[in-house]
Amino acid sequence: MIVVSDLVGTISKGSPVRGLIDWVNHNQSSLQANMFFARALPRYTLYKLGLMDLRDFGEWSLVSSLPLIKDPTPEKIREIAVWSVDKVVWPQRRPEVLERLARHREQGDQIFIASTAYEPTLEALGERIGAGAIGSQIEIADGQLQLASELITGKRKGEQVFDRLGVDRVGAAYGDTWADIPILERADHPVAVYPDARLRAAAVERGWEILEKLPN
Repeated sequence: MIVVSDLVGTISKGSPVRGLIDWVNHNQSSLQANMFFARALPRYTLYKLGLMDLRDFGEWSLVSSLPLIKDPTPEKIREIAVWSVDKVVWPQRRPEVLERLARHREQGDQIFIASTAYEPTLEALGERIGAGAIGSQIEIADGQLQLASELITGKRKGEQVFDRLGVDRVGAAYGDTWADIPILERADHPVAVYPDARLRAAAVERGWEILEKLPN
């Protein structure tokens, strides 16, 4: 059986972009890192005020952070991906989701992390948990790090997942926002993880499982 899980908000509350900026701060230039946060602040404020969708903010961050990396090489990309997982993604992991994925793996299921995040970061996390990676691909062009194609998000994310897996449906899927619905609705067992309001409404309407810790 194939199992697909989103990353940010589902497997972990940690952001791969935050991991990249953390690497820049510690290994390249704290000034660059602070300047990026200054650029991001107006958009983050709009998000906190409910005037900008979190996904829009996240996608801007993914695209805008890549040019910060000086003299990129495949080795440096790998170093940043591992740093991001070790310092940000893994410390903020959701144990309850990872336990589910571990059980799937023990049963012989194939696990894939599907996310808008950079694919090298997904690969680094996948090595920890025994999962494949389907994410936004990046490349080095003219000495700059940039997206190799469009971000994998929303409907495109769902299309990429099923195209790359070569299947029409999956056995189980885990996601936390409305953007994950195109994958969840093509899973035999869809699971909404700490869902946002739109995904929660869809999950309740369609009878999908909701995974979250209930308040005491």
